[in-house]
Amino acid sequence: MTEQGTSIGLPGSLFAGKTAIITGASRGVGRATALRLAEGGANVVVNYLSNHAEADETVRLCMEKGVEAIAVSADVSEFEGAHKIAKQTVERFGRIDLLVCNAGIWDGAPIELMSEELWNKVINTNLKSAWAMTKACVPAMKKCDSAAIVLVSSTAGQRGESGYSNYAASKGGQISFTKALASELCPRIRVNAVAPGWIETAMVRPVFEDKAYEQSVIDSIPLKRIATTDDIALSICFLLSDWSRHITGEILNINGGAVLCG
Repeated sequence: MTEQGTSIGLPGSLFAGKTAIITGASRGVGRATALRLAEGGANVVVNYLSNHAEADETVRLCMEKGVEAIAVSADVSEFEGAHKIAKQTVERFGRIDLLVCNAGIWDGAPIELMSEELWNKVINTNLKSAWAMTKACVPAMKKCDSAAIVLVSSTAGQRGESGYSNYAASKGGQISFTKALASELCPRIRVNAVAPGWIETAMVRPVFEDKAYEQSVIDSIPLKRIATTDDIALSICFLLSDWSRHITGEILNINGGAVLCG
């Protein structure tokens, strides 16, 4: 599998003058989203936890598109880390217009074998981080016009996932959190979420070493392919842009028709 993009281009004026924070942006969906936001004219803050080289590469690729970009290392599962990102963003760019809560991990176990440590690790990384980042960024975002937040949830938050109850709970929590914030923060800030199914990322590639299983997954998707990171990034950009200016509290399904829900 390859993380390939499409020939679709975004207008450079789409996010011109805006500043975007993307958590977990050193690779995968986070990197793809950072690059698309940069293509649309936004200055970009690339959050990462530990992979300095990959974060710097994301920054370099964003700057090649003619915008400013910085990398900020911080653990967004703790409010101190989220506050650090918001503070450095405002110090550098003077504003926070767009926030993408993408940081997450996929790790599970049968419920009778799941340790408290594993439960807390997934819940904190996936769900608590969304709380921490919005709490840290909302005061600055309220000063901007057309501010928007997108949370990266999952089909697991809609239908559950056997063996990954912690992950499903975290993603379901993100969906409810999105709806609560949408009503709380309107009309100043729009809040939406995307709910991808399978995505072509390094995180899932080990699962697809079993080619028979990979084919079974593809066969279960009506569009007969697994989403690329760029598929997710383009959908996130739609929800962040004025193209969706009358949409808030929405959960956008990006699963090729595999899970059909409202």
